[in-house]
Amino acid sequence: MSKLPQERKSQTAGLHFFNPVPAMKLAEIIRSSDSSEETLKRLSDLCKKVGKVAVFCKDTPGFIVNRLLLPYCMEAVRLVERGEASKEDVDIAMKLGAGYPMGPFELLDYIGLDTVKFILDGWNKRPGFAENPLYQPNETVNRLVSEGKLGNKTGEGFYSKSKM
Repeated sequence: MSKLPQERKSQTAGLHFFNPVPAMKLAEIIRSSDSSEETLKRLSDLCKKVGKVAVFCKDTPGFIVNRLLLPYCMEAVRLVERGEASKEDVDIAMKLGAGYPMGPFELLDYIGLDTVKFILDGWNKRPGFAENPLYQPNETVNRLVSEGKLGNKTGEGFYSKSKM
């Protein structure tokens, strides 16, 4: 947004919908230091008009949901890598114990392991993120991506197509 003409910066903010858009009720409105209250209100009104609940956050990596979601998912991967539980048991535990609609491995396959890798690699290059173990690239994810196992989009990721 820093490349926008100065006179238009107040009319700029981000709007992040979740996949699948028709089913997900949330939208994140991302404000910059230049976003006007009028611009934010217009985006909020648009969200209401299309049946979404809007939340606001600063322009920060991952916004709100993905900033919390990816470390959760990656800790699930590390838990399995350490041999503490199977991916199947982790998914069942989070669905039945935490009330989540899908477990972290199902979710990673749904998001796409290439997308997850892209996000983690990008976060890892940012100051304050590279030192934080929550945002580190993961060898299991990197290996699966290098093998072309991207999750649901290829029929194989943490699970094979028969499980998806």
